[in-house]
Amino acid sequence: MAALTDEQTLMRDQAKIWASKQAPVNKFRAMRDSCIEQRFDAQTWSEIIEMGWTGILVPEEYGGSDLDYLAFGIVLEELGRHLTASPLFASALVGATALNIAGSGTQKQTFLPKIVDGSEILTLAIDESNQHAPADISLKAQATDAGYRLNGKKGFVLEGMAATTFVVATRTSGEKGDTNGITLFLIPADSPGLKRELISTMDSRGYANISFEGVEVPADAVLGVLDQGWEPLDAILDRARAGLGAEMLGCAAQAFDMTLEYLKTREQFGEVIGSFQALGHRAAALFTGLELARSCAEAALQAIDEEAHNIPQMCSLSKSRLSDYLHEMSTQLIQIHGGIGMTDEFDAGFYLKRARALEGRYGNAGFHRDRYASALGY
Repeated sequence: MAALTDEQTLMRDQAKIWASKQAPVNKFRAMRDSCIEQRFDAQTWSEIIEMGWTGILVPEEYGGSDLDYLAFGIVLEELGRHLTASPLFASALVGATALNIAGSGTQKQTFLPKIVDGSEILTLAIDESNQHAPADISLKAQATDAGYRLNGKKGFVLEGMAATTFVVATRTSGEKGDTNGITLFLIPADSPGLKRELISTMDSRGYANISFEGVEVPADAVLGVLDQGWEPLDAILDRARAGLGAEMLGCAAQAFDMTLEYLKTREQFGEVIGSFQALGHRAAALFTGLELARSCAEAALQAIDEEAHNIPQMCSLSKSRLSDYLHEMSTQLIQIHGGIGMTDEFDAGFYLKRARALEGRYGNAGFHRDRYASALGY
């Protein structure tokens, strides 16, 4: 892997220091216990905006810093280490990416500066069932004299309660499962007929089910080209998967560090348990897996930045590898700690719960192994 640039190194150090001091896991615990509807701390979000991370992917002409996905991944990794909850990923990566890829000049000018200053939280509404199947869209967008009328539902929309605008994948022609006939729309969250329902999840993050009952939108709400939304949607999802891989890497790395520290300090029979051969072998295997996972996560981000020909393959490789490793690492975190790992007072459970939620987001390991194999002609 290529060495980090001076700018990326500075961003990593800034994120590491801020997250450890201003947004540690105990702050996430306090947010969870407060049961606030938006599922993130307003002060934490305000500080993230002030540091400019919401503008990493936004061109300078719209108020951003126009950096790259690897830089964003570096930040997400550090936030993943501390389980920092915020709309940064959903809005400043996924939402900004949707506008960068498919937005018109007017749409970019309208939304991107607001994403940067945090006044706009733009999030993607894609899945309609418990399984990630991006082509299985049945939410209808029917043409009217004034524009379009939407009817249908979306589930598990990330930051769904805090969002001010949704990028909604709809079907304007064809049948469920067809990649032709998909159209993306920008839908204000306060549109008449749009209803949100908070979902309580084990990772205590902000998800919502969204229903559209006769939601009317003008023709200029189309993001991209009518009936040709699949290609940009696929590209948006790949960039979301690569970013998610970076967060998963941070979560896994912290779980490994917590486990290693326990192996070095917990004594049994007058010896630290890390000196036991079986546990030493287990730690070595977990460290090897972590480094392999890191290579996959960084390779996917770099492939996007370099506009490589194999972006879909690298993003699926990253998501499948990180899903498998994070599942194993979070399980071992609990098992090696033993009884204390099962208690709510100890932080290990937070990492296990977050791991299980992230594994299925934008496709689980099985989905991406199949996608990767298909891309290679198998």
